[in-house]
Amino acid sequence: MGEEGKDLLSEHGKGEKEVSQIYENVPPMPLMALNHVSRLCKSVKASVEFYVKVLGFVVIERPPSLDFNGAWLFNYGIGVHLVQKQGDEQFPDADPNRLDPMDNHISFQCEDMNAMERRLKDMKIKYMKRTINEEEGAPIDQLFFKDPDGFMIEICNCENWSSSQLVRWVV
Repeated sequence: MGEEGKDLLSEHGKGEKEVSQIYENVPPMPLMALNHVSRLCKSVKASVEFYVKVLGFVVIERPPSLDFNGAWLFNYGIGVHLVQKQGDEQFPDADPNRLDPMDNHISFQCEDMNAMERRLKDMKIKYMKRTINEEEGAPIDQLFFKDPDGFMIEICNCENWSSSQLVRWVV
């Protein structure tokens, strides 16, 4: 666990034993996987174009009973549901001019970070690049950028983070 996680546990007075107690008496969940992420959009058309051209999503059919402007996309085992915002609704967590990895975001696992970075450059999309966990010998590369509505997207090679490091703190 990174120092931040250890600090968080100690801030709340929790050691490994207390953390493992959090999981006591938690029944098994019948959940299988994340199904989709839903986003309000200023323009469904512009967002569809972005998610298709930048991230390689495919537009899929929506149930006919959904009688509002929107689109469903799918790829990589996850759906992205885009919904046209109504009137003057605000996007409370979206600042299109700020790239901050601590913002709300969705993250996609990537097998070729260089290819993804070239794609962002070719499409003239402003992004932030950083590498974390280098000192532990398992660097994780990250690219952060915004969709047309200002929502943060992360692309990472998080498979470099060993699952044994993760499981140690979950169990």
